[in-house]
Amino acid sequence: MNYQQILHDAMEAARPVLGHGRVADYIPALAAVDPQAFGMALATNDGEFYGVGDHDTPFSIQSVSKLFTLALALPEGGVGLWKRVGREPSGNPFNSLIQLETEHGIPRNPFINAGAIVVTDVLHSLTGDASGAVRDFLRAESGNPLIDTDPEVAASESEHGLRNAALANFIASFGNLENPVETVLEHYYAHCALRASCRDLALAGGFLARHGLRADGTRLLTRSDAKRVNAVMLTCGTYDAAGDFAYRVGLPGKSGVGGAILAIIPGVGTLCAWSPGLDTAGNSVGAAVALDHFTTATGCSVF
Repeated sequence: MNYQQILHDAMEAARPVLGHGRVADYIPALAAVDPQAFGMALATNDGEFYGVGDHDTPFSIQSVSKLFTLALALPEGGVGLWKRVGREPSGNPFNSLIQLETEHGIPRNPFINAGAIVVTDVLHSLTGDASGAVRDFLRAESGNPLIDTDPEVAASESEHGLRNAALANFIASFGNLENPVETVLEHYYAHCALRASCRDLALAGGFLARHGLRADGTRLLTRSDAKRVNAVMLTCGTYDAAGDFAYRVGLPGKSGVGGAILAIIPGVGTLCAWSPGLDTAGNSVGAAVALDHFTTATGCSVF
């Protein structure tokens, strides 16, 4: 298959919607991103790489980091992690507090903000440096030692993070955080504020396309756990629009309000598309169109 041409065609399919939606201006440091920007990359399991557009431009990965936080916490957190966070779609916005009280401080899944705060707490208890663990993993898997937290974005998120602080304190009131709320939020903001490119994320996400194997051949996740992470991505990775994304794209995907969507083709490779304009659910308009075109053109989906 001519993947380079298919990526180019996917970019052209997305071009009419570039600039549609709105950038994540509720985080002021993200408001200045060019809404016309677009990049897309594919890293295959056999070592090939393809990219188009701004695929080497770093951006704030935001909630895409939640995938890596979960993957790093799961091997040691194991069954205990799933007692503290669920695996069901929320049906509510990613920063909603509604379900926490009726569900006794157990977030519905690890990809909404409340769930990611709990997973960050688990990873911090395991490593002593949750955000550093995510950063180091991305550097190792992508081969890019320059990946780091953008301090301006992290500070902006912290300054305007009253709802996340409310979520964390509410979860802590049910005894579902082991570390101080301030510490957990600091690391949560730091891993969300990591800057990476489509190339970096496509390479770093390859362990899920390789059924749990890292780039160096060592095992991060069992094959079963890799399957389960992909399943939760499919059902929960694009917030309360996960059903529509599965219908259109047919791949496990994790989005972030920085405009990226990372999608997994199990056994084949990893795709990352980036376009900053977001729909009302917080998912990239242009990236979703490009991924839809790619899976339609190639027939690569889990269905």
